[in-house]
Amino acid sequence: ILLLNSVGMRNGSLPPRILNVAEKNDAAKSISRVLTNNQFSNREGGSRFNRVYEFQLHHTSLGGLVHMLFTSVCGHLMNVEFADSHHRNWQTCRPSELFDAPVARSVPDNMLPIKRCLEKEVRTAAELVIWTDCDREGENIGFEVIAVCRAIKPNIPIKRAKFSEITPTAIQRALANLQAPDERQSDAVEARRELDLRIGAAFTRFQTLRLQRAFPALSSQVISFGPCQFPTLGFVVDRWREREQFVQEPFWKLKMVHRTATGDTEFTWGRVRLFDEDIVAVMADECREVKEATVTKVDHKHKSKWRPVALDTIELEKAASRKLRITARETMNIAEKLYNAGYISYPRTETNKFPQGLDLGRLVEAQVPDSRWGPFAQRVLADGGPNPRNGSKTDQAHPPIHPIKHSNTLSGNEGKIYEFIVRHFLACLSKDAVGKECKVEAQMGEETFHTSGLVIIERNYLDVYIYDVWSNKYLPEYQLGQKFTPHSIDVVESQTSPPSLLTEADLIALMDKHGIGTDATHAEHIEKIKNREYSAVVDGRFHPAELGIGLVEGYEEIGRSMSKPDLRAEMETDFAQICSGAKTRQQVLAHQINKYRAAFRDLETGALKMDEALAKYFGRPAVFAPSNPDQPHSPPVFKCPRCGKNMVLSSFASGQLSKWKICCEGYPSCKNTIWIPDFVTSVSVSATSCSRCSNNQNGDNQQLPKLLEFAFKPNSVPPFFGREYSGCLAGCNNDLLELIRVNSGSAGNNSSSNTSTPSQYQQTIPGWAYEANSSSSSRNSRVANTRGMGSGTPLRGTSRPSAVVRPSMEVTPTFRNPPQSRPSLAQVRPSLAQVRPSPTQARPSLAQVRPSPTQ
Repeated sequence: ILLLNSVGMRNGSLPPRILNVAEKNDAAKSISRVLTNNQFSNREGGSRFNRVYEFQLHHTSLGGLVHMLFTSVCGHLMNVEFADSHHRNWQTCRPSELFDAPVARSVPDNMLPIKRCLEKEVRTAAELVIWTDCDREGENIGFEVIAVCRAIKPNIPIKRAKFSEITPTAIQRALANLQAPDERQSDAVEARRELDLRIGAAFTRFQTLRLQRAFPALSSQVISFGPCQFPTLGFVVDRWREREQFVQEPFWKLKMVHRTATGDTEFTWGRVRLFDEDIVAVMADECREVKEATVTKVDHKHKSKWRPVALDTIELEKAASRKLRITARETMNIAEKLYNAGYISYPRTETNKFPQGLDLGRLVEAQVPDSRWGPFAQRVLADGGPNPRNGSKTDQAHPPIHPIKHSNTLSGNEGKIYEFIVRHFLACLSKDAVGKECKVEAQMGEETFHTSGLVIIERNYLDVYIYDVWSNKYLPEYQLGQKFTPHSIDVVESQTSPPSLLTEADLIALMDKHGIGTDATHAEHIEKIKNREYSAVVDGRFHPAELGIGLVEGYEEIGRSMSKPDLRAEMETDFAQICSGAKTRQQVLAHQINKYRAAFRDLETGALKMDEALAKYFGRPAVFAPSNPDQPHSPPVFKCPRCGKNMVLSSFASGQLSKWKICCEGYPSCKNTIWIPDFVTSVSVSATSCSRCSNNQNGDNQQLPKLLEFAFKPNSVPPFFGREYSGCLAGCNNDLLELIRVNSGSAGNNSSSNTSTPSQYQQTIPGWAYEANSSSSSRNSRVANTRGMGSGTPLRGTSRPSAVVRPSMEVTPTFRNPPQSRPSLAQVRPSLAQVRPSPTQARPSLAQVRPSPTQ
């Protein structure tokens, strides 16, 4: 490659302009630096974060001398969203519609400067070269760039540069072998983005709107759903369940200690453990009676501790979490920065075997100057050269993660990640550690005991890979047939242990095993379940939150195990088949949408089961919304005094009972709600408008407040209401407002300033009898108030009395069935003889408890 800045001008013509687009500004700058040996100019592009780098270059693959323009995007240039405002609005669209709603790609406002920059530069360009990351996501970003540029210049030639690291060799190779973009990989990403949008939006809206209404504690929380997010949560909940359901059992084992001049040597029992203390105690007694142990086997052999396999993304995330205590998300963010700066190779790879054409010796030589691992790098070169331990996986796109150039200036977590990658790389190219292991077996009576020792002969890779520990364990010299007297033989009691909660490394391993997400998205899904408060990390382990447990249990009650990995794993397989050409994007979309649509219908019909599952953790729901969101609303009751929209009657189920509320159609922006108390057995909206309110309003009679028809439990309300009652809650009927416990801010626009505040009726107990201790003046005021009750008429039962004594604040409830007297402690406490076990019997002999050989 030759850099020529003036050849074109001397020939009297300008060279053709080639527009090159990378995925990030750092990558565009680094590639420009590699191609020109840092001899380039730069200017502002459309965004202050994305500059344009310019230089002239002579290269045969580009047809000779060209003028290179290098710029970049910032990841995805376009969003996938619903095409119209109706389907983007949570309130105007039923969630079930989202499976078929039209979707479109569009450039968001924050990306418009970059779009304008591309449009400007492509107008004068003769060719477009895509330099985005060489994976599915990078291919899709490349096609977003192509879409923007072709809208300006439809016939512009387009090529794709394939590279895995930003080094002179890799960039020159990519430039010499420009290819056509791979539309199949882009289609796989488009299918995934569209499915995630449709499925996530439908389930998230249904869950959020329903559960926010039902549980006040969730009223401000978005309860999201994602095809990868929920299986990730499922792994956390499943391990928590295993731990919660685990029943610890005590067990006993024998421990033999041999004391010598060099120290104590501990022997473990051949039976490991038994769950009967008496049997173990008998066996210990028998060993003590024998007094001497006899060495029956001495086995010496060489043992190796294997060096690590070449590093892929999954192992980098797991190792950083376990060994460096850095989260997977931060690890990948740092790795991407190191890659863009040219320190390491591409960090998103599934490959753990080095290709034969990679010059590993040159990469090792670059690390020799470092004082920390330079001497070890020199040893690798001097001891036969690099000898990598390869795995068996390859994505046919990128090599394993490895260092590109040396740095001793990085600090903080960036320094830790870079150091780990370098040490892992050098360890992989070194030799296994070698030791000599001695295993000894001894016999006492009929019981066998074991011990082992280790002497490390060659540390090899352990000298640089400080994250592994392999220690010497010295043993005395034992000879076959040797007899010795143990210092002690003890019975040790312990318990079985429940499985540990998952660490982030454990969770990533499970996601990888079951095909949930990709190496590039694991960290994102883990962060999502933490941000949504479905799970929390305590002392490095994932604890599911009550919301997460309730959601998983709710879907299981419905009969849909959305937290299991099967659905998403099948989807990932379909995406791979799009890349291979076995399936088309439209085939995969149709198949997967139908599967999740069926699951969504089950959620709609079984929504009460979801409510009941959450109720175990958040208390009795304040409201159960209709299972089917397409169910028509009741007629308007009155206008909301807070936002002016309609207040409507809504029914819900609680156990075997029906309940009601009157809520604003403006939810969730307006949360004005009137809860109907439990002593109301039924309520409906009458076709009759309130006559009293009609005298105070002008306009269409259809918009006037409607009367509500109530039915009450027997003996639950004052007699003048009767068993059935028709009344208005718009504010004119103070007694009904007080009975239903409505304050003036929730009632209709006609509520007056003298609306009664909730009184002792708020403490009404269905089925009570009461005695009023009111003064005469209080009774008179209550009588006057009763005679002017506004719009309200008893429908059945006793007629309204001319004077009714209502309870004041001094109300003495009288229960019809008072509780019986409490029994004395002597009556309920068992005697000591009843609960104390009999004294331990004499210990059985070994012959009594040991099974026969035939058994």
